Amino acid sequence: MLSFILTSIPKFGSSPTPAPASSATTTAPVNTANASSTTFTKQGTLSFIRSNNPDPLTIDIEVADTETKRNQGLMYRRQMAQNHGMLFIMEEMKIQSFYMRNTHVSLDIIYVDDQKKIVSIQKNTTPLSEKSLPSTGDALYVVEVNAGYTDTYNIQEGDTIAFELD
Repeated sequence: MLSFILTSIPKFGSSPTPAPASSATTTAPVNTANASSTTFTKQGTLSFIRSNNPDPLTIDIEVADTETKRNQGLMYRRQMAQNHGMLFIMEEMKIQSFYMRNTHVSLDIIYVDDQKKIVSIQKNTTPLSEKSLPSTGDALYVVEVNAGYTDTYNIQEGDTIAFELD
């Protein structure tokens, strides 16, 4: 009984470690997941083919093509270079919905169909929000770039993407 009481009392003078929001489903230690997700690793390039501009606009991308990678996304990042982004390859074409849990960088979320045509864009997302940000049509791919990117480079619904993976 005494050992239970002693192990239940936090160490005097130390602050408790908060549990992550996803701790119920996380099997890896939080600091390992956070550390591995905060550095950019180029896994390919993605081009935006804009109807109003003949010159493609190309960015370096990371790829989220497994459930684990899709769930992690850009969580815990504090910044992202303007010419970087993340391509999510989803399992099926349907209405997709993302949120900004544990995501500190405001993003433009671009939903793309199986013909690689942009079907909708969620612009200037609110960091750390758990508000659902759905596509307005069926999508197979999702591209995340820094907030304001789609306005700066005039990327619109109906434009297309092309990508090459390393």
